Amino acid sequence: MSNGNENFVREITPQSQDYSQWYLDVIKKAELVDYAPVKGCMVIRPYGYAIWENMKLGLDRRIKETGHENAYFPLFIPESLLQKEADHVEGFAPEVAWVTKGGQEELSEKLAIRPTSEAMIGEMYSKWIQSWRDLPVLINQWANVVRWEKSTRPFLRTSEFLWQEGHTAHRTEEGAEEETLKMLDVYRDFVENDMAIPVLKGLKTEKEKFAGALRTYCIEALMSDGRALQAGTSHNLGQHFAEVFDITFLDQDDERKYVWQTSWGVSTRLLGALIMVHGDDRGLQIPPKVAPNQIVMVPIMPKNKQELVKEESQKLYDELKKDFRVKLDDREEQTPGWKFNEWEMRGVPIRLEIGPKDIEKEQVVLVRRDNGEKIFVKRDKLHDKLEEVLADIQDSMYNRAKEYLEDNTRVAKDMDELSSIIEEHKGMVKAHWCGSGNCEEHVKDETKATIRLIPFNPNTGEDCISCGKGDSKEVVFARAY
Repeated sequence: MSNGNENFVREITPQSQDYSQWYLDVIKKAELVDYAPVKGCMVIRPYGYAIWENMKLGLDRRIKETGHENAYFPLFIPESLLQKEADHVEGFAPEVAWVTKGGQEELSEKLAIRPTSEAMIGEMYSKWIQSWRDLPVLINQWANVVRWEKSTRPFLRTSEFLWQEGHTAHRTEEGAEEETLKMLDVYRDFVENDMAIPVLKGLKTEKEKFAGALRTYCIEALMSDGRALQAGTSHNLGQHFAEVFDITFLDQDDERKYVWQTSWGVSTRLLGALIMVHGDDRGLQIPPKVAPNQIVMVPIMPKNKQELVKEESQKLYDELKKDFRVKLDDREEQTPGWKFNEWEMRGVPIRLEIGPKDIEKEQVVLVRRDNGEKIFVKRDKLHDKLEEVLADIQDSMYNRAKEYLEDNTRVAKDMDELSSIIEEHKGMVKAHWCGSGNCEEHVKDETKATIRLIPFNPNTGEDCISCGKGDSKEVVFARAY
């Protein structure tokens, strides 16, 4: 490789040297985002937005397949509406941005810029729902939200971000619980199968649950620096918001009852997860199912064969674009080596090289981004080979991430062991907890690790890691983003 190409790669700080800087370098160099003139906000550039669009397509399909419909609700929420639900307001108060003027006039009532939509949607559902025949209401919204964060990092925590938020209403508690768990599994299916990121599923503690919810469930992923990231949440809201916003219905027994509600969401923070789970010192690695370009074609064009290679490359591109997301990079101002490095940094799963000798042999050179393997493929076998390799890359990326999660999930029997693991290895740590908020806080103070989730059907019988109380349940601790 020439010095110029080596310098190009060096523009990304190695993970081992400074993980935070590596993350920022990859995001900037791959042109995923740029910093906006508003503090804490990001501009999602076309390449970054293309990944989000592919993620959105996969998730939106699953949401609709489970019977939900998309709608849109206002960005502005009157203060009086938000104030109706005290716990909810208290949970979001430090992060709410307010509009106090319209043009040159002071508003008679402040308007909150949507931090989440429970209040607005609760108000509307109280008008729409009258009878048991109106239930269930299954609505999802794709929107932006604003939370005035003090410390920000692109995708992971920004003052404005994109997300989807589902809001449903049901006749019974069982119906709401079934919905909450169903959508949690929709998230798991999407994140594992489309994004190739293995997750743990479980219940949040009372301290960590969504403000105003009865129960919060979550999926948690492990980043390549050993820190956890909450990848999605699904909340059983119980009847709390229904009572506040008077969402009632006449049931079959002619009694007026409060509905049972859920809400659930994932956001552009998943893009941060994708970068940190799969990326390496050469930049991004994007799973084929969500990659803007699954394949990049790089023609090798010596001067005396330039027209021939261009013509054959265009012909092949026209064939492949019918079935794959493919990019033809025939720029003449950049060398093939420079292009190889750029598209590796951008995480394109497959690179196809085609030069005069390949045309002569009726073949192309296929190079995998995930493991660097180079394969010579006959033109008449190329379509099938691409399908096979893309599927294998998707599986390999998931399996590699799953192996990392398993290798970095450990068990601690006491506080000393927990502290040692968290400090030396990070990762996920299974330990037992009695259920006390004081013990939860004690562990956090001592280790900076929080309870990420309580697994479904947790093991019991061991002593609490903090207070020593017997017959405690197993939970998962980690330091998190």
